Amino acid sequence: MMINVHSYESMGTFDGPGLRLVVFLQGCNFHCLYCANPDTIAGKGGTPTPPEEIIRMAMSQKPFFGKRGGVTFSGGEPTFQAKALMPLVHDLKEKGIHVCLDSNGGLWNKDVEELFKLTDLVLLDIKEFNPTRHQSLTGRSNEQTLHTATWLEANEKPFWLRYVLVPGYSDFEEDIRHLGQSLGKYKMIQRVEILPYHTLGVHKYEAMGQEYLLNTVKENTPDQLEKAADIFKEYFTNVVVN
Repeated sequence: MMINVHSYESMGTFDGPGLRLVVFLQGCNFHCLYCANPDTIAGKGGTPTPPEEIIRMAMSQKPFFGKRGGVTFSGGEPTFQAKALMPLVHDLKEKGIHVCLDSNGGLWNKDVEELFKLTDLVLLDIKEFNPTRHQSLTGRSNEQTLHTATWLEANEKPFWLRYVLVPGYSDFEEDIRHLGQSLGKYKMIQRVEILPYHTLGVHKYEAMGQEYLLNTVKENTPDQLEKAADIFKEYFTNVVVN
């Protein structure tokens, strides 16, 4: 099966451990108001790519991966293409390449479950803990995302928790505390990444003829990031601001 690819990033350092080939896939089930890659949301588009081409790219970059690096599938939402990804991830692992999946955890079926089982590390994006605020921010429920976190813990699958701190949308202390109280004792969470809100993708909305609905939201101040990190550290170890 072909993989519908949006774009690539070589030697990426922000999407998993070490140096990584990041494969951004087309299609997403969420419509996050701050999405930095709005052109990846639609299921149509992208470039149908043979899995062998991605394996070739990964093998050519493998000498740079070292012991920690590898391939990260991001998006969009990679579980959107779970059925096609499963054999590709299996082949990458057979070649000794570490595989990460950057996912919102919002899709679930047998293919997605098998994909998570194959993956070495999941980067789980939790957009908001409060269900009403999550719905407003993403257009979708967070119920499955939280179920996915529970599944990862129960199946001893290592994951990183990623949280984008959007002023006025996902920086509420009570919600961060509720998240900490819910997931803070999970042993499979290896790292918590607080991702500052940024506007680097705004030009894409203009190019697509779409309105960017958060144009009045300013980027985080250092104090806002420090305050959020301090709250997270009350519940989790290894909290970092990216």
